[in-house]
Amino acid sequence: MAECTITNLASCIPEKFFEFIVKILNEPVQPLLDLNKDLMTKPVNIEIFAQPWAIIIYILSLFYGLLLLYVGFRFLISGHSPEQREKAKSTLVNVMIMMVLVQVSFFLYSLILEVIASLSTAVFNMIDKSFFLITIDNLANLGLEILFLVPYVAVLVCTLILLVLRYICVSAGVIFFALGIFFYFIEPLNSYGRLILNGLLTLISLPFFYSIIFLASSKLLDIDTFENFKILLMIGAFALVILGTLILILFVIIKAASSVAGPINQVVSVVSSVT
Repeated sequence: MAECTITNLASCIPEKFFEFIVKILNEPVQPLLDLNKDLMTKPVNIEIFAQPWAIIIYILSLFYGLLLLYVGFRFLISGHSPEQREKAKSTLVNVMIMMVLVQVSFFLYSLILEVIASLSTAVFNMIDKSFFLITIDNLANLGLEILFLVPYVAVLVCTLILLVLRYICVSAGVIFFALGIFFYFIEPLNSYGRLILNGLLTLISLPFFYSIIFLASSKLLDIDTFENFKILLMIGAFALVILGTLILILFVIIKAASSVAGPINQVVSVVSSVT
């Protein structure tokens, strides 16, 4: 914008005044936006859990010998049964795949985090930087932005809290990732392995889906109907992220409870039938 001079003083002073107001309004917003974006686009640091991961891998490796002995025993008792021998071979292949995946689980987990972070960053770069900020598009928008500034800051704080919790869970998830792989290839524990892996992959991929929501919301501003309700679109996008995350957490808790309740109910029914 041109500097104020005698010739444009009448138009320059109001522009500078509104610029000052917008800058003041964005002061509490910008740090929250930066933190939210960093948590959604930067790969999660899992190095702090490298030592616990190594301990878990060492403990799991103690079971490798037992699993190989079990496979060998299945070969011995299979006799001349082609079906039993094929099952024993399939079990051996699964055990070998499991051993390899568990041993490289730290690097595999890190690779998945890098890919999701890259995808999220690519989508975020497609979003207009001014979409998340208070701007002087027109007086109607500026009035709404001032009116709804506090709710906007509130949803930013709530989103930040959820992202911090997600960051902690995903960071510690490298340990559970190894356990999930191990359980997945053990037939009686397969359902628990699937539950752990699906839960972790869902948590990891959340920022990518968040970025899609923000991109779609920003594109709605190109429609005449929504161009005067920018602040409401911003609040709605973050509220949708919060609501979707809470629903997802509830679903995971219910799924985990049902997975645990199934075997318990079977044991209870067996005990009841015996007694």
